[in-house]
Amino acid sequence: QFPFGRRLPCDIYWHGVSFHDNNIFSGQVNKFPGMMETVRKITLSRAMRTMQDLFPAEYDFYPRSWILPEELPLFVTQVRVMKDSNPSWKPTFIVKPDGGCQGDGIYLIKDPSDVRLTGSIQSRPAVVQEYICEPLLVDKLKFDIRLYVLLKSLEPLEIYIAKDGLSRFCTEPYQEPTLKNLHQVFMHLTNYSLNIHSGNFIHSASVNTGSKRTFSSILCRLSSRGADVKKLWSDIISLVIKTIIALTPELKVYYQSDIPAGKPGPTCFQILGFDILLMKNLKPMLLEVNANPSMRIEHEQELSPGVFENVPSPVDEEVKVAVIRDTLRLVDPQKNKRKDAHLAFTTAKSAVIHSPVLQAGMKDKQHKHHSLKLSLKLKFYLKLGSCRSSEQAPGAGEELPDAAPSPEAALPSLCLKQVFPKYARHFSHLRLVDRVAALFIRFLGVRGTTKLGPTGFRTFIRNCQLSNSNFSMAAVDILYIDITRRWNSMSIDHKESGMCLQAFVEAFFCLAQKKYKTLQLHEQVKSLVELCECRLAALHGKRLLWGCG
Repeated sequence: QFPFGRRLPCDIYWHGVSFHDNNIFSGQVNKFPGMMETVRKITLSRAMRTMQDLFPAEYDFYPRSWILPEELPLFVTQVRVMKDSNPSWKPTFIVKPDGGCQGDGIYLIKDPSDVRLTGSIQSRPAVVQEYICEPLLVDKLKFDIRLYVLLKSLEPLEIYIAKDGLSRFCTEPYQEPTLKNLHQVFMHLTNYSLNIHSGNFIHSASVNTGSKRTFSSILCRLSSRGADVKKLWSDIISLVIKTIIALTPELKVYYQSDIPAGKPGPTCFQILGFDILLMKNLKPMLLEVNANPSMRIEHEQELSPGVFENVPSPVDEEVKVAVIRDTLRLVDPQKNKRKDAHLAFTTAKSAVIHSPVLQAGMKDKQHKHHSLKLSLKLKFYLKLGSCRSSEQAPGAGEELPDAAPSPEAALPSLCLKQVFPKYARHFSHLRLVDRVAALFIRFLGVRGTTKLGPTGFRTFIRNCQLSNSNFSMAAVDILYIDITRRWNSMSIDHKESGMCLQAFVEAFFCLAQKKYKTLQLHEQVKSLVELCECRLAALHGKRLLWGCG
């Protein structure tokens, strides 16, 4: 640890909360710039809504959401319309503060009029979502799943999912929400930090029982009941990949701001905590994504009033130690060097075995000289490959090991499974907003910024030839001002003026709808992206020709 700052470069930097060191010029950092902001409840809900607009059937795993206070009138209106069209619909909603964690400030309501506007909702905005009233129950208790996901690389996109996770249980038997039980947090909220204060919370030495269990133990139980566990895992993998695809455009904007292309800087990776709820029909629903999932492997136990002791938690240890260990194995910068050394060892061994020096049994001094050279070479490769080396040259007929034992040979198999790019072909069509973000970044102009100025927006329109007699440059300016002003009024961060990525995406969708009126939204956006990419490529080709000329 470097409490007063570091002096020497490192291979891996492990930051506590967020990416914060701008003096790193190499190595790898365990946090992405902007991840904390990207997975906040409001930003996540907006990203998911954008994808739901484009691909409604693909993104039905995220509950319908509204952002408070700006969408409160819309929330009230839409709920009233849905109730009028279906009088039997008796919804429940859950309100989550944007910056809240560990269950802080979460409450349930039955009607939009019950939203607590007292206090400062302007300074602490929130997301309100449809509450999932029919969760899967185990032992009559509601539970959620914490899965650990490694985002190893953003460009190219590389995602790993841990093969096991945690199942965190409520501590009171579940009942469907009513006005009488809405306030019973131990029945409705699965947050560990809340339920640990319940008198019914059970710390168990077994991974199969208690208020916190392994996800694999739940899968075994489901499998014994005849559930299709393979399909469930497939659905969870799909949910994770689609969620990260929704988040990557915003992350890329932050990344180019903190680590501009062409400048020396680190690469990044990050462990994320996905909180998932299973419905009664085994459909996984995304609750939220945590940028800083807890990696504690012990819990506090009260020995006597006011006296606490940290006690190991076997469940946490089994899951979390493997995630940390295998993350370090995957990002280990020395791994490729060891592979090269392993290959070199095998080559050297083959050379020694087939050498006439060994076959002749070192009969004269010249042979001895060659043998010594080969022995020293072999010892060098053995040492480089972290293998046991012999102090003496191998004699005639002496058997050499078949391969250099790898340092990883003693470790368990990886608990992290690669899911992207392994399954990329099934999801590549969803990466439309990624391509829109690439256009946005291209016209940002000033390095280190995350917002597009009016000149950059006009340049984008001109270079892509999107203005015409029906859409003049004056109309372009009006579109920019209207959308930017509205998004800036909703933003808490007013440090930087200009058009943010989400505002640009809205403007881009607006342009696509104007140009391709008869198509569906995702086809409109795809057509406009292809048109822009084609025209920019042609413009780049012309500039290269002019440069040569």
